[in-house]
Amino acid sequence: MRIDRSMNITVTDYNKSWGKLYQKEAKVIQDVLKSELVEIYHIGSTAVPYLKAKPVIDMMPIVKDIKRLDQFNQKMIEIGYEPLGELGISGRRYFRKGGENRTHQIHIFQYDHSSEIERHLAVRDYLRVHDDERTTYGDLKARLAQEFPNDIDAYSKGKNDFVKLLEQRAISWWKEGVEKSN
Repeated sequence: MRIDRSMNITVTDYNKSWGKLYQKEAKVIQDVLKSELVEIYHIGSTAVPYLKAKPVIDMMPIVKDIKRLDQFNQKMIEIGYEPLGELGISGRRYFRKGGENRTHQIHIFQYDHSSEIERHLAVRDYLRVHDDERTTYGDLKARLAQEFPNDIDAYSKGKNDFVKLLEQRAISWWKEGVEKSN
């Protein structure tokens, strides 16, 4: 299956409405997944106050059994999502909404896929409390969006090295916090 990677890339200043857009869409997803859903999180840049971001709401539902998720594809299509399977991350189900002018992305993991769940939450929470990193990351994304307004692969490649180091720092920070609380 060939995945359409086209996307109009715009990075904007933080918008307070992103949290409300997440809450509204989370309710829709809860109504679809019902008892399969364990938890749902707002992740990604729109979940970080004051971070420049593509205005795309990233959501991470956690489910009981990832293998059952394919049974929900038709319902997800009915509410505007395109099911794309794992899309490069083993054990994930990825859905997107809005085509080239994407509005939402959903990254679904089974409850015990802790490495991916922790990675997403660690980066989100780390950027919420590390102002300098948040500003540097936002400025990088804004510059790349201007440079590559229609090339998501080049935009992503431009962020790759920074994001990998950011993830490492965030995960270390996350694990230190977990150890201190135990």
